[in-house]
Amino acid sequence: MGIALTVTICFAATVSPRVLAQNPDSTPPDSAEKQATQKTTNDEPVIGVNEATPVDLINVADGFRVELLYSVPKTEQGSWVNLCTDDKGRILVSDQFGGLYRITPPLPGQPVDFSAVESVPADIRAVNGMVWAFGALYVGVNDYEKEFPSGLYRITDSDGDDRLDRVELLRELLSGLDHGVHAVMPTPDGKALFLVTGNNVRPPELAESSPVRRVWGEDHLLPSMPDGRGHNRGVLAPGGIIYRVSPDGASVEAYASGFRNVFDAAINHDGELFTFDADMEYDFNTPWYRPTRICHVVSGAEFGWRNGAGKRMPFYPDNLPSVLDIGPGSPTGMTFGYGADFPAKYQKALFALDWSWGKLYAVHLKPQGSSYTATREEFITGAPLPITDAIIHPLDGAMYFTIGGRRVQSGLYRVTYIGEESTDPVDIKPVASEMRNTRHALEAYHGRQDPHSIDFAWPYLAHSDRFIRFAARTALEHQSVETWAERAFAESDPEKQVVALLALARVTGVCPQHRTDQTPEVDIAMRDRLLEAITAIDVSSLQLTYQLTLLRTTQIVLNRFGQPDERMIQSLIDSFDPLFPADSPELNWFLCETLAWLQAPMTAAKAIALIHAAPNQEEQVQYARSIRMLKSGWTPELHTAYFEWFLKAANYRGGASFEQFIQFIRDDAVTSLTDEEKESLADILARKPVKKSVLENLGEVFAGRSETKWTLDELSAAARTDLKHRDYDNGRRMFAAAGCYACHRFNNQGGNTGPDLTSAGRRYSPRDLLDQVINPSRVINDQFSAVTVVTESGQTHTGVVVNLFGDSIMINTDLTDPYKQINIDRKQIEELVVSKTSPMPVGLFNRMTKDEILDLSAFLISGGDPEHELFGN
Repeated sequence: MGIALTVTICFAATVSPRVLAQNPDSTPPDSAEKQATQKTTNDEPVIGVNEATPVDLINVADGFRVELLYSVPKTEQGSWVNLCTDDKGRILVSDQFGGLYRITPPLPGQPVDFSAVESVPADIRAVNGMVWAFGALYVGVNDYEKEFPSGLYRITDSDGDDRLDRVELLRELLSGLDHGVHAVMPTPDGKALFLVTGNNVRPPELAESSPVRRVWGEDHLLPSMPDGRGHNRGVLAPGGIIYRVSPDGASVEAYASGFRNVFDAAINHDGELFTFDADMEYDFNTPWYRPTRICHVVSGAEFGWRNGAGKRMPFYPDNLPSVLDIGPGSPTGMTFGYGADFPAKYQKALFALDWSWGKLYAVHLKPQGSSYTATREEFITGAPLPITDAIIHPLDGAMYFTIGGRRVQSGLYRVTYIGEESTDPVDIKPVASEMRNTRHALEAYHGRQDPHSIDFAWPYLAHSDRFIRFAARTALEHQSVETWAERAFAESDPEKQVVALLALARVTGVCPQHRTDQTPEVDIAMRDRLLEAITAIDVSSLQLTYQLTLLRTTQIVLNRFGQPDERMIQSLIDSFDPLFPADSPELNWFLCETLAWLQAPMTAAKAIALIHAAPNQEEQVQYARSIRMLKSGWTPELHTAYFEWFLKAANYRGGASFEQFIQFIRDDAVTSLTDEEKESLADILARKPVKKSVLENLGEVFAGRSETKWTLDELSAAARTDLKHRDYDNGRRMFAAAGCYACHRFNNQGGNTGPDLTSAGRRYSPRDLLDQVINPSRVINDQFSAVTVVTESGQTHTGVVVNLFGDSIMINTDLTDPYKQINIDRKQIEELVVSKTSPMPVGLFNRMTKDEILDLSAFLISGGDPEHELFGN
């Protein structure tokens, strides 16, 4: 697998064969091969201006074949984004800004003819999701141009002529331009529909049986910073929601919330729902950045999207983590491989599509507790391949997928297996799981009150399985608070108690941003009882999971109920200050925020020390953000160190909003100074940063060192004998000093312009890891391959393709700076060559000692586990 690195892509101004087919004086191509791979005289593939990506430029897993069935004439049929089959096995497709079309799949090896693409007469447009269910076509409409109300529609045949023509709006949903109403699919019980929506859809009136209660909030203890470029400013919780809707649209329940921009979802053989949520690329290299991710969507789930810097990270106990982090991208369609005429592992795979990076991932799920873990492989890749949707056809067992969206060139493809492995159907019956059954039993109390629920849920509040804990707390929150509040205060098990107190804070307090004229007055007595219960718990005796829960509960109480009296503030400081700093960056996140809000006097000194010690910019930015409104405990020396950090941070790189976020932090820090402090700090406040490259900025530890050109054999020999008893902290420092965090993610920290290295130690031997650094161009990860573009005007640009829109191609020209991008008009491209040279720089080891290289290698192999056998004596 891998992009054909030797191929040159020439963008010729040829006319689409689909358009030629309408011209009686022209002869259409007689095969998909001619349509897909016209040749120049030097035998290089050509993509015509109105041509879908040729199969020559698409890579697929071994044993599979991809056919280009149809290049969509853009002016006549738009840009396709969705697929489904009807009750007769015909394929229905939708134009993102137009109508619907129907296609009968052609025989193997045959293309789709223009005349075979039927226009569906239904008066509908902007369909972003569709499914055939309950004897009708159900569609989700998200119309940017507002010709149709966004929402859920049902389309049927009114007169039995086998043509869909009757359109019913079942439920209107108010939606913004993007991140709107998307996919629709039957629920596992076959009684309703899941409707997938992004964070620009306003929640409608919800049924009382809704698993997600309207107790959501922003819950920022410190004021959150809006996006630096204004994206979604003012959009509050709950973010994107997956709804459960009755077939007639009358009943709408919120099934799960907290998504950014989910476009599709899929249900596995166990009846479990999965989705692929989007990242916020403007947040690259900030502590609150969350990569695109596969989420196991359970009843009542919260996945933590909030505007700007307010996103909840995976360790927040009031939301759920992903099953698998993918990295940067733009998630689109999803489907399981059930029914595919594929080898067994692909029949069981969850296929997840990435539009901007041109990837179709095969995600392999493995049950773990009441949820799952997952790994991924790149099943299909292409450049460009803005892939939008995929289905497994129920009759021929082939996969069909589309490219298109945002008015880019669209096409329809078919994937079949032609290898030698068995394609016998696999057993897709549900697999029994005791923990999953427990979670389901708890979820049965979501959305309904039952006197037995409290006794049933209570023992599971401190269960070792996070999804079971979450289900138990959610079940509790759906019961009348009068029936369990006293039990929460009286609970003698501190682990159960902290979870119960979290539930109690959520259902009795209201986030300030969500208060209305009808909101009851703040219950001061409840606040004081909650805080008394919190301070009565010995937080140092708790496991990390419950320490995080206790700190987060404290934050929610202080945010929703307001500031307590001075006695309680001091009691909270006495409880938390001895823990800070902790060994856990996650615990330090909560401790620093909370103690800064409490104005604890030692917070400034401790936070500045952490900023200096933190090996990556994400941790530094988080501590700097947490103390920006702190007014106590400062000395002139501490203030000077703080504002000197801003001079250094001016050279840090991130997404499009990164610089503005740093400016927001600094502005708040300056505002928090007294007039006297501003006067004494006038020189440092006026100083301008000295511009340095990312590698210069991060690698100051190597200043003045001479270079050693280490060989692979030399370092491999050392790794064979000296890789144990390494220094974990020094390995982490070297990872930062070499600039690795600038591009690579590791344990939820770092950049996303290079591969995630968290699991590198499980994939590579020590020699292979060393080889990747010493010889970065020997094997290049397909997802991060660079391209060189030559324009008609003679300009040359090298970088990674990160986005497409219409005829525009966006290229990131510096992987250490995610926002260093150029926009190139596809029509002006003379040549686009996939590079054989890795964007990763050569010589990263040259200024390190052998021990530093071995510490770094051990750090990578350990996956970030300081208890790994490679460390210690």
